[in-house]
Amino acid sequence: MSPGEVAAILFGTFAFLVILRVPVAFALGLATLPIMVIDPRLTPVLMMGEMTKAYNSFILLAVPFFLLSANIMNSAGITDRLIDLTKCLVGRYRGGLAYINVVVSMIFGGISGSSTADAAGEGSIIIPAMEKQGYDKSFTVAITCCSSVMGVIIPPSILMVVWGGVMNVSIGAMFLGGFIPGIMVGVSQMIATFFYARARNYPIYAKPTLKEFFGSVWAALAAMMTPVIIIGGVVGGFFTPTEAAVVAVLYSFCVGLFLHRTMGLKQIRDVLYNTVRLGSISLFCIGTASAFGWVMAYYQIPAAVIKFLTQFGVGVISVGLIEAAAFLFIGCFIDAVPAIIIIAPILAPMALKVGMHPIHFALIGVVSLAFGLVTPPYGLCLLIDVAIAKTTVSHVIKDVCIILIPMLIMLFLIILFPQVVLFIPKLFMPKFV
Repeated sequence: MSPGEVAAILFGTFAFLVILRVPVAFALGLATLPIMVIDPRLTPVLMMGEMTKAYNSFILLAVPFFLLSANIMNSAGITDRLIDLTKCLVGRYRGGLAYINVVVSMIFGGISGSSTADAAGEGSIIIPAMEKQGYDKSFTVAITCCSSVMGVIIPPSILMVVWGGVMNVSIGAMFLGGFIPGIMVGVSQMIATFFYARARNYPIYAKPTLKEFFGSVWAALAAMMTPVIIIGGVVGGFFTPTEAAVVAVLYSFCVGLFLHRTMGLKQIRDVLYNTVRLGSISLFCIGTASAFGWVMAYYQIPAAVIKFLTQFGVGVISVGLIEAAAFLFIGCFIDAVPAIIIIAPILAPMALKVGMHPIHFALIGVVSLAFGLVTPPYGLCLLIDVAIAKTTVSHVIKDVCIILIPMLIMLFLIILFPQVVLFIPKLFMPKFV
């Protein structure tokens, strides 16, 4: 069979299964069955072996540990403390609670590394608060889910850990490279909030006193030390990303149990259960996606794609646009983790051929996949916050699209100017960049 025929069978079968509402993790694995039937060289034992190889990764152990850390922080009431802090910082501006929403996500992203944890933890608190203050439900849900995407852009990031493990790219350098893009995305959301707040006359908070300000800083200080410990430890070479995730878990437990004393045995049980449930789904996706990706590599589909695209004379910018379009599209239908495993190896050789920096290539992919978390039908963060607000996707999708416009402009600037991504990594990790 030709690479094109195999690709048609793989993606056609996968699309058919997704339409039938088969879970993505199962659909990826089942999509390889027709190929195994056609080609006797591919056996179930061989495919299971490829799945097992995917799980045999020390780096990927960081995924469930980062999820556990995020769930602990949510359970420990860290979100409330961050809201109090950001209220003092930006609450006095019109639409203050919407600005608080964005800034909290920027800070929480640096704590959890997970957008879904941000969407669930922050959304459950701030969506009812915004509705109570008279904010439109559609805007409330839209700004909450869109701001949550910064959880996987601002370091530490679960997606960066997965990308580093799959593509053999420095995770520390990716962490540093995510700072400026994350801030840019946050600024784009603040710009959208500015116009919404003026047009709809949203309320403001009173200017805080110095006592209130320093009190909120002190209350949130322990939580804000989390990214300093994780990123500083990884970049400084004190521990690996996986070890950093374990340190984050231990630190979060100490903060919740002993410092804030907001966690009990029941909360610990719920945290562990939710982490196992979400972590098992992610890790199963990694296995089936790896089998799917291995079949594509076996039939040289990535090489065929590169051969087809390079005949058009692509360069760094055009490859970046192709990558962004591919990840934005696939992010509408499947989770970001399997999307990385499937698409990144296809496009990476083409990026290498045109001289695109691996960190630049990685951040374009991560940011694009982050945006996929709010685009239906799969947009997980969107679905979480829609459920919290007890509304429908159709009711909020217009405002989601409006807020996405300045975010997509920021993505285009990241593609156009590689130094946006590379400046900080080159400054602090020149040997790895």
